[in-house]
Amino acid sequence: MNITRSTFLRAGLAAATTLATGAPLLAQGKKYVFATEGSFPPFNMTKPDGTLYGFEMDMLAEIAKRADFEYELISQAWDGMIQGVIDGKYDAVVDSVTITDKRLEVVDFSLPYTVSSSTFAVMTESGLELPGVGSSVDLNDEAAAEAMIAEVAEALKGKTVGVHVSTIQSAFLEQYLAPHGVTIRTYPNGPDVYQDLSNGRLDAAMASGTNIAAFLEKNADTAKTTGPVFAGGVMGSGAAFVVQKGNAELADKLSAALKSMSEDGTLEALSNQWFGMNVTPKL
Repeated sequence: MNITRSTFLRAGLAAATTLATGAPLLAQGKKYVFATEGSFPPFNMTKPDGTLYGFEMDMLAEIAKRADFEYELISQAWDGMIQGVIDGKYDAVVDSVTITDKRLEVVDFSLPYTVSSSTFAVMTESGLELPGVGSSVDLNDEAAAEAMIAEVAEALKGKTVGVHVSTIQSAFLEQYLAPHGVTIRTYPNGPDVYQDLSNGRLDAAMASGTNIAAFLEKNADTAKTTGPVFAGGVMGSGAAFVVQKGNAELADKLSAALKSMSEDGTLEALSNQWFGMNVTPKL
């Protein structure tokens, strides 16, 4: 499956035609169930009373209005979440899931709603400095990426890096750093990674730049980013809704609404509200 602009433009035009004729986008009585983690700030978080909130929750609420459907949000553990949508336990996943070639083999995606690179976080008192601070590495440029990866791997050799399990960052670490003597420790959720980093059980953590920014917002005096930012290749092409393979009906509705929100500035406004910057693609 190739995600192309033309494919989604056709979907958006089809949805716009339906709206213009006054026909409902949703089959009668249809209610979609969306799964999320509730522990990946600022994309999705959980209040003490169990209420889910965050960028994705606000975005989904707006999408539901524009596409005229009802929905239910449920919390699920990240590990196995994609398998859940494959098995039909829910209709879609909204959990900052990055579009990758490997995932496209088993599920379909909407248009992306955020794009973000990945980097490392360390505790300031550790004194650990990785090479390449302030630089960007495109993993699609293998020759240029190889040199920088080698430098980062050397700096982290014999050290332990924590990462959220089954993510693009864990795939990156296993592929590029583990073979060079870097110990990779995976965690079932993001907060556990940062807890062990803060407690000195990890030398560094790797995550998306947007997720690390949320951690640094509360730990600016004790933690920092270091090393280059990585994008492309195994890092995928942006975060999007996940739907069951072949569920073009739901994917098209989500994509048409996202395109509308991108065009009128709503998506960018939500990004600025939750991230303090625009991390949305132009759709």
